[in-house]
Amino acid sequence: MDFDKKTYARLFEEYISEKRIKKSIQTFKIKLFLQKAENSLLISKYIKEFKPNIDQPKKIYWNYWAITISYYSMLYAAKAAILSRGYETRDHDSAQIALGHLLVPDDLEKEDLEILNQAHKIFEEEYVHYFEDAKKESHIARYSAIKSYTERRLDEIFNNATKFIAKINLIIEDEIKDK
Repeated sequence: MDFDKKTYARLFEEYISEKRIKKSIQTFKIKLFLQKAENSLLISKYIKEFKPNIDQPKKIYWNYWAITISYYSMLYAAKAAILSRGYETRDHDSAQIALGHLLVPDDLEKEDLEILNQAHKIFEEEYVHYFEDAKKESHIARYSAIKSYTERRLDEIFNNATKFIAKINLIIEDEIKDK
């Protein structure tokens, strides 16, 4: 989906009414989701770099799981960020919508962050695209009969997950210090 702040806002409200997104004050989960994100990323890296021997499944099957785990590491980080804004999500699509609606600032919010020398905390729409791309590839890896991934594509998804988690950590670092 192309990123359009108004569409994300409309879908956010729709998902609230459908109870796919709900208010939450369970902020203790933020650190737990971040830990899940970071550790899942480490597991993904291990699987991505794993060199199977002749008695083990071919590398392509390991790559499927590296992609899936990379995506789930992003999902856990997204859940932490969404929770830091006072909401929880029930499914993958609602997580993407909440992420785009709650974290991508409009132009005025961007200006404010830049004035306050906090431009590093701007969550650009490209991160929503990273999430959406990994979600799509993870789905294909899990449900299609076979798809071959080049090392370059696997690296791209893993690297995007790494950047995504680092950005979420930057954005909510002040909030997790107090928890």
